[in-house]
Amino acid sequence: MKAKVALVTGTSSGIGLLTTVELAKAGYYVVATMRDLARRGSLDQAIMAKANGRIELRRLDITEFDSIPGLVNAIIRDHGHIDVLVNNAGFLVDGLAEDVKLEELRRQLDTNFFGQVAMTKAVLPIMRAQRSGHVIMISSILGRLAQPGVSSYSASKFALEGWTETARLEMASTGAKLVLVEPGAFKTDIWGRNRVISEGSHLPNSQSAAPDKRFAERIEKQRRAMGDPNAIAKLVVRIAQNPNPRLRYRIGIDAETGYWLHRFLPWSVWEKMMIKRMRDN
Repeated sequence: MKAKVALVTGTSSGIGLLTTVELAKAGYYVVATMRDLARRGSLDQAIMAKANGRIELRRLDITEFDSIPGLVNAIIRDHGHIDVLVNNAGFLVDGLAEDVKLEELRRQLDTNFFGQVAMTKAVLPIMRAQRSGHVIMISSILGRLAQPGVSSYSASKFALEGWTETARLEMASTGAKLVLVEPGAFKTDIWGRNRVISEGSHLPNSQSAAPDKRFAERIEKQRRAMGDPNAIAKLVVRIAQNPNPRLRYRIGIDAETGYWLHRFLPWSVWEKMMIKRMRDN
């Protein structure tokens, strides 16, 4: 029997790299993609150590929308099917909503939302024809509740959540399963190399300087307590192996705590908590 084929985006580090390795260890043949193949070193090391030839690497920038159908068609030509798509590629724009430029917000949405949608739209006809398949979106708890300083990131994840929920309902009769994974804070590059400070934050009249500094300091303090991203990778494998996965999977103590507080506290209380946190931290 041929191995199931998984396509993963954003595999140069973090969740994408770990998910690629875990899927390969679970018996999947993984097509790992990344925007810059010069950053393939960590994945190459993981392939040699753990993957036993079940991973191939291809270049893909998910914001180059016109290139996506060609990649998907090439995978079908070479392997015949795509059973799992893991939409992981993404980054975070940091800055107060007032300061983030529209072009920065567009770049955020192009990667974190439109790129994921374009990938999904490219594979859904295949999964419809197969009568099976899993699309796993790496979203964020910030797609369910907003916090100061990350309006652009939250906007992209809120959009992804709404689109995925709708598409799941529309595809219910086809056998394709769309799933959202909503991590809290984990030790990944989203808080470091993949965090971009908005240009507007550096302007003389910006109100972002103090909140940005406090945000960065808080992240550094919390980094040791952040979760191990291997837990997310293992969760993705379990979802991929589940014939009837739920729509949403939260992961991380902070994600669970934040979700339930946001759900049950009166807005006035939640708002005061968030404002105090922005001022004090």
